[in-house]
Amino acid sequence: MEASKEVDGGPSTMTVHVKFTGRTLPVSLQEDATVNELKSLLQPLTNVLPRGQTLIFKGRVLTDKMSLKSVPVSNGSKLMLIASQGLHQGDGPITKDSTSQTANSRRILDAKKAQVSHTKTFIEKSRSEKWKLTGVVALSECHLEAVPEEVWSCESSIRVLDISNNLIREVPTKVGLLQSLNKLLLNANNITDDSISWEGLSSLKSLTVLSINQNCLTMLPSTVGTLTSLCQLHLSYNKITSLPDELGSLNKLEILKVANNRLSSIPSIIGNCKSLVEIDLSCNLLVDLPETVGNLLDLKVLILRNNGLKSLPSALFKMCTQLSTLDLHGTQITNDSLRQVEDNKRVEGWKDFDERRRSKHQKQLDFRVGSSGVFDEGADDDQIHR
Repeated sequence: MEASKEVDGGPSTMTVHVKFTGRTLPVSLQEDATVNELKSLLQPLTNVLPRGQTLIFKGRVLTDKMSLKSVPVSNGSKLMLIASQGLHQGDGPITKDSTSQTANSRRILDAKKAQVSHTKTFIEKSRSEKWKLTGVVALSECHLEAVPEEVWSCESSIRVLDISNNLIREVPTKVGLLQSLNKLLLNANNITDDSISWEGLSSLKSLTVLSINQNCLTMLPSTVGTLTSLCQLHLSYNKITSLPDELGSLNKLEILKVANNRLSSIPSIIGNCKSLVEIDLSCNLLVDLPETVGNLLDLKVLILRNNGLKSLPSALFKMCTQLSTLDLHGTQITNDSLRQVEDNKRVEGWKDFDERRRSKHQKQLDFRVGSSGVFDEGADDDQIHR
């Protein structure tokens, strides 16, 4: 295929073929692009950060500042990509055999199904009476493939429902019958976007904790904005690609954990969640954060490890005066780089944050020495960490 000219007479475009983990990735870019620009285009296709990519052309390792034309790499050229261990995002490099579930998840699921075939959990009639009395339904690790009907019959008597670590595929509209529900734990099942009734969940006006970790969700609907009593929202280890603007309606939300997903951006409306104290966005595809994160005045913990971040919101340290834990491992931001920026007077509040961070670490070290008599100098000087 011949390189094609742009409509406005600008630089020609070309397609190169990059071999990676048994796959060949076609990438279209301008002929005068640099190696670093090619790496940036490969990041969302491979989940490998640019600084973790090594590109090889005809036995030659290419450096970031090289022009592809000077190598010379031309239309139809074939390159090889090697990923450095640990410098990746999300669930790691995308391989030829990647599926919606990891091999480990499939093994666990198969083991659960095998248990189901040999062991069947029967719900005693008297148990529903116990549930009504205590207000707690604890059915974690019971090899269930569906929520027992007895649960729905308890209706407004139930405050806590834990059906984690089962084989449940559906959360039906009937969940809306549990009008007094405060805490709903759905972790480690096989729940998909189409199998969970958000219409039913929207009826739960008293719900304060919702945890759907380790499932098969790819999106969070706008309906989540109706759960205005939520204080904790846990969505880690899914395949979620975006968060809705309606998240900003959750003004009581204190903890938001969306680690190990496919998020490439965070809506600026998150700045409306003024009660947020802890946010975990680690292992996603983020390259920046909205400036409105600086509006979260009560924020104490911000975990951003293993993302493609190169900078932070300018007002973060100045406005978030409670922040004491900032985890940036696996990003391109280091403690030293922030100190240099502070010296150049471009980041306000960094020194105060650094003092809070050091004070917190000192207290933790004092506790360890006092309780065990052992001093652990495990701090990494190059990264800001917990």
